[in-house]
Amino acid sequence: MMTGILSAVFCETLFGLSYVFTRHAVGTVSPLALLAWRFTTAFAFMSVLAGAGLIKVSLKGKAIRQLFPVAIFNPVIYFLSESFGIRFTSAAESGAFLACIPAASLVCARLILRKKPEKTQSAGIALTLAGVLVTLFNAGLSLHLSARGYAILCAAVVSYALYSVYTEKAASFSGAEITFAMLAAGAAIFTAAALIEAVVQHSLSHVLVLPLENPAFLAAVLYQGLGCAALAFFLSNTAIAHLGVNEAASFIGVSTVVSILAGVFVLKERFSIPHRAGTGLILAGIYIANWTFLRSPHTKEAYDRRT
Repeated sequence: MMTGILSAVFCETLFGLSYVFTRHAVGTVSPLALLAWRFTTAFAFMSVLAGAGLIKVSLKGKAIRQLFPVAIFNPVIYFLSESFGIRFTSAAESGAFLACIPAASLVCARLILRKKPEKTQSAGIALTLAGVLVTLFNAGLSLHLSARGYAILCAAVVSYALYSVYTEKAASFSGAEITFAMLAAGAAIFTAAALIEAVVQHSLSHVLVLPLENPAFLAAVLYQGLGCAALAFFLSNTAIAHLGVNEAASFIGVSTVVSILAGVFVLKERFSIPHRAGTGLILAGIYIANWTFLRSPHTKEAYDRRT
């Protein structure tokens, strides 16, 4: 149980800190170029670890088809939808949509896994969602109402929820094996797309040397590739395996809290009253969503079955 909780918290912490490490690096860079370099770096890193025997990746004799929906929904569909959805909407709008992921995960788990959420889970996730929305609405929503952007962000929300569900269904694979498959899919598809885009735009030589020419881009690639892709994906898969979809989804709001606190303490941004209220609601929602799970007499039994 504690392994799953710590994995979820550290995973969302890594995602929450990504804004601090990457915000200056990606403004003028193609989303496909960043995704290609990010996942190629992460896959190369995981391959070295597997080759050195530091992690065990053994797919022989297993039903690899179970990993296809996991890898397609995340990273492929999710990151494409998130990257391009953000381009057509404001930061607050995109954050508000992505804050709906826990609720979407509850619905998908109910429909596909036939898992009925506890009342405290539903209440806690609703409270977390309210906290995220309070924080984001404080930043102000634009009024241009981009239907295209909203549709793409909806695809991101649904794809992440389905990734969570199919990760739980792929119980015969370890967290390292699921992560390896996800990174392989991301590296192959994003690199192919980025190369095609670069050829069409006559910028192939520029894309190939981006990390060498732009130190800030290199730092962003290393953090997002090693931290937010390789390590965070592994932690996310571990959390889902130990906690299940509903419990793991309730921790997504942690990334918002971390982003706020990093902005305050690292970037010296203002910590307003709405920010404080939103942070309090998020933390309260996470606690309520997991209260039954933590105190249930069957928790240890469920944990033992998952391990």
